Amino acid sequence: MVLSKQVGVIGGGAAGFFAALRIAETNRDFQVSVLEKGNKVLGKVKVSGGGRCNVTHDAPYASHLLPQYPRGKSFLKKVYKQFSATDTVAWFEARGVALKVEEDGRMFPVTDSSQTVIDCLLGEANRLGVRVRVGSGVKQISVKGASGFEVELFSGVRHHYDVLVVAVGGYPKSASYDWLRNMGHTIVEPVPSLFTFNLPKNPWKGLEGISVPKAEVRVQGTSLVYGGPLLVTHWGLSGPAVLRTSAWGARVFAEKGYQTTLQVCWLPEVPEEQLRSQLAMYREEHSQRTVAKYPLFDLPRRLWERMLLWSDIKEDMVWESVPKKGINRLVENVLRAPAVMSGKTTFKEEFVTAGGIALEELDPYTMQSRLVPGLYFAGEVLDIDGVTGGYNFQAAWSTGWVAGTHLGKSKS
Repeated sequence: MVLSKQVGVIGGGAAGFFAALRIAETNRDFQVSVLEKGNKVLGKVKVSGGGRCNVTHDAPYASHLLPQYPRGKSFLKKVYKQFSATDTVAWFEARGVALKVEEDGRMFPVTDSSQTVIDCLLGEANRLGVRVRVGSGVKQISVKGASGFEVELFSGVRHHYDVLVVAVGGYPKSASYDWLRNMGHTIVEPVPSLFTFNLPKNPWKGLEGISVPKAEVRVQGTSLVYGGPLLVTHWGLSGPAVLRTSAWGARVFAEKGYQTTLQVCWLPEVPEEQLRSQLAMYREEHSQRTVAKYPLFDLPRRLWERMLLWSDIKEDMVWESVPKKGINRLVENVLRAPAVMSGKTTFKEEFVTAGGIALEELDPYTMQSRLVPGLYFAGEVLDIDGVTGGYNFQAAWSTGWVAGTHLGKSKS
């Protein structure tokens, strides 16, 4: 049987697969083919969440999701009205993938294995007759008007498709988007997001592995200040506080060439005057207690000892002998510890790009291009990115589902 319409989906990641499955499910008369550049599909799904796949975030309402997107939340508001995080959970559970909610709201398969998600998506593709072509990187697309599109692969092979979905993910280099620029679309220049901070002169060297549940990172000379768990690493700083700062400040960091000065507040919930008052009271009540032996404010011992060192407070000092100058330095090191950032490190393999297809050139209710009829987009190729926690996958599932739904319902 010759199917009525040939549909090409460029990109075998979360958004591409979800779009392909939704198209095939909505219109069984369409032949859907996924073109993946690499030799495997769903690569980012595989490594996400340390191999567990952070499918989405526990967010019953779109208003809970939207504040987590530095770019694209107005666009996503319209998308999430059609397919939400709750819909994602229902979709997977209806296909045998039960999800669980962790303390921080992230949702994972109960198996704690990303392979569970991959097997589900591949199984659906097989059931619905979706063709998956790996090793099929797209070199360029020629628009043929009412006749559709000619897709040329790097291998030289050419395919004809009546309609296309582009879901290739984000590119780190602007030139990689040229094949999309050639079709008339505007590209918001890409810059990295979700990265950790390199500190060549790391003031916390030797404290690797230390973490605090609530800290705050400020970028000097800017309004950037974000909080959350903070982790000391071999190369500098990581953890949600850093990742949030890098996401919201993606373009600021790029403009600075990833060279800037940071301030770390280890007790963001304690105002300075309160901190001084507590130290003064403790000093009076425990005047003969050795300062280094009893860390205050639930700070890790090794971190407390390092702060004392920076504050010129000797290990064997008792509180009574700590001079006012030492107390002032200690306050500074607890609330405004300086660190020089020089470079960044990708957060595991979960590279995220800020930038991509300009959103004003797309219809958020269909994901179709306003410039090229029959051309749809989904996923990180758009100028949309979220912080860590399942938000980027949710944007991929939702934009893929919306594109697939409306494309599948189009006239055959």
